[in-house]
Amino acid sequence: MDAHARLLSVNVGRPRPNPWKGLHATGIDKHPVDGPVAVAAPGPKGTGAVGLAGDRVYDVKHHGGDDQAVYAYAREDLDGWQAELGRELGNGSFGENLTTVGLDVNGALIGERWRIGPDVVLEVSCARMPCGTFQGWLDREGWIRRFTEAALPGAYLRVVTPGELRAGDAVEVVHRPDHDVTVARPFRAVTTEPQLLPGLLAAEALPEEIKELVRRRTRA
Repeated sequence: MDAHARLLSVNVGRPRPNPWKGLHATGIDKHPVDGPVAVAAPGPKGTGAVGLAGDRVYDVKHHGGDDQAVYAYAREDLDGWQAELGRELGNGSFGENLTTVGLDVNGALIGERWRIGPDVVLEVSCARMPCGTFQGWLDREGWIRRFTEAALPGAYLRVVTPGELRAGDAVEVVHRPDHDVTVARPFRAVTTEPQLLPGLLAAEALPEEIKELVRRRTRA
């Protein structure tokens, strides 16, 4: 991690129709906002609530809740996709709440904790899985497959200590657990490399639904 790791932007969604998943709306259309944004634990999945004030999800079965309270993506990875896709990808283009710089988001450990600004502490919980909304939003045929192959999913985070976030806030890793399960590893294990599944349970901070998935697949 760069000593100057920080937030480039804090991004909040604008509801828009979702023809790609048969839902009335999606919150994937996120844009940077000025000034501080309150962040707090949203509670269990199923309500549409997320960590950032003014934001929400509409596919409540698959998104939102404490384990997916905040989604972070690295500007460095967006730049790589921008070059590959041949189009501009502004901060928030992947539906991320936090666009970071100087931080290895996909190499972060499950359970790692980040202090952002003076007060907020977030905990890395799991990777983002691509869906039909994401592919439709980018208007790129085969996007789910390409995103999966690259294994640069970005990280969902839990809210440990609430507060306010703003663009320019420093990001400091204040805790790293004693295992080697990075954000990218469960993503690869669940999608393309099932041989990685058994080692995932070393990461106690994985969401329970992912732990149960690992148990089912390793029993089979």
